[in-house]
Amino acid sequence: MNRIVTMVLKNLFYLPGALFRLWRYARHPERYPEEEMYSHIQSILKRAIRTGRITLTVTGLENIPREGGFMFYGNHQGLFDPLAVLATCPRPMGAVLKKELYGIPGIHQVALCTQSYPMDREDVRQSLTVIQQVTEQVKADRPYLIFPEGTRSRRGNEMLPFHGGSFRCATKSRCPIVPVAFVDSFKVLDQKGSAPVTAQVHYLPPIFYEEYKDLNTTALAALVKGRIAEKIAAQTAQA
Repeated sequence: MNRIVTMVLKNLFYLPGALFRLWRYARHPERYPEEEMYSHIQSILKRAIRTGRITLTVTGLENIPREGGFMFYGNHQGLFDPLAVLATCPRPMGAVLKKELYGIPGIHQVALCTQSYPMDREDVRQSLTVIQQVTEQVKADRPYLIFPEGTRSRRGNEMLPFHGGSFRCATKSRCPIVPVAFVDSFKVLDQKGSAPVTAQVHYLPPIFYEEYKDLNTTALAALVKGRIAEKIAAQTAQA
């Protein structure tokens, strides 16, 4: 059975009320405290993880800055990746999403409540606008998540090239960068079946502006990818 179907069936009595509240928040997010909306989203996601027979191993929460804006940059294995970060990051945060995902019911409402942005990578002008919007939000002390591969790798624990342009948000805002390593997260929603599965999310030590200020975005992308690759290699070697 599909894992999403399993989650829905196990939450038939919970979902209507939870989704109604989410839709209410999304219609007028400016009327509600961000912490209230974020807490509700996390409660939905944590319940989905529990009832979806997913064991989520999380390390490095102490590496997430407690204040100020910063950027998460992670490898992108599957649809579960942004949900895993939303479910575990203790601070309200937003993300940059593919435009195709932004229009999906449920995801669209979460995006509105978290000030997330859709990006059309085929439209250079629109992409630059999103980069600027995220940069301004980070300067205003909000965390954001970007997947610099631009799409799911579809290669399991192997990564695609990281696009340097994704790092302009960091270089322009001079913010800390928190690399995020996903391991086996593709097994959650990108594979058939609903058997128990374990996925890992590792928040790595932040890279501060002083460390990367002399790097161009291509070199910075290589630095972040290298640190994520080291973590993935270490975790998969233990399996």
